[in-house]
Amino acid sequence: MTASQQSTASASPPSVWARRPANLTRAVTAELVERIVRGVHPPGTLLPAEPALCETFSVSRTVVREAVKMLQEKGLVQVRHGTGTMVSAPPMWDMLDELVLAASIAQDDSLAILDDVVVTRRLLESDMANVAARLASPDIIEQLRGLVDRMDELVDDPVTYAEHDRAFHDLVMQASGNRIARAVVRALESQVINTARYMGQHQRSLCVASNRGHRRIYERIAAHDPDGAADATFAHITEAWLVRRTAPGEPVRLHR
Repeated sequence: MTASQQSTASASPPSVWARRPANLTRAVTAELVERIVRGVHPPGTLLPAEPALCETFSVSRTVVREAVKMLQEKGLVQVRHGTGTMVSAPPMWDMLDELVLAASIAQDDSLAILDDVVVTRRLLESDMANVAARLASPDIIEQLRGLVDRMDELVDDPVTYAEHDRAFHDLVMQASGNRIARAVVRALESQVINTARYMGQHQRSLCVASNRGHRRIYERIAAHDPDGAADATFAHITEAWLVRRTAPGEPVRLHR
């Protein structure tokens, strides 16, 4: 093979078979995450031994070992040499991990997980709104006003309204300068944005009520009223969720 042919070969994309183990590892990991969250493998019990997992999923030991390593990184298991792989208790799970959070939401009929998402959002976003009211530039305030005015025009178009809704909240978070809190909120939102039980029904009246909350937040930020902006954000996120929430029973986790 010539140098040119060698260069071309080395630059070629990997074959399907070269990518296959990574795909298999993720598939096995996702299935094991779902089984652990669902209680097929309860906390405090041993995960099936490596040979059994290989047989169950028709994969190699390498794939199983990589999958177990990923479970360990997600806090779902602890590898104990000489004993086996122990399933961890839920408080040890990484709830910001996309697979863990998605599986937990899917198994939660009480909506407690989604309640916690809302509690976390309102805690972080109300603090960011407080800071934004102190730091927001005239340009940011004008952008917020434009989004609120535009959402008034979009109450009959729930899909586009929702896009502007997210843009409004994200702009407030950006104005705060708190990149860590914003990243946490965005990570949570990315997991629930397509969840019907979180998004609820799309009705004109709900959009109208929601945008009244946005306008209160905007007005408090424009007035450079930190406490007012925080209170308006806390109330808006809480009220918007209670309107969408469909589970029976009192949402005690939201009480303050």
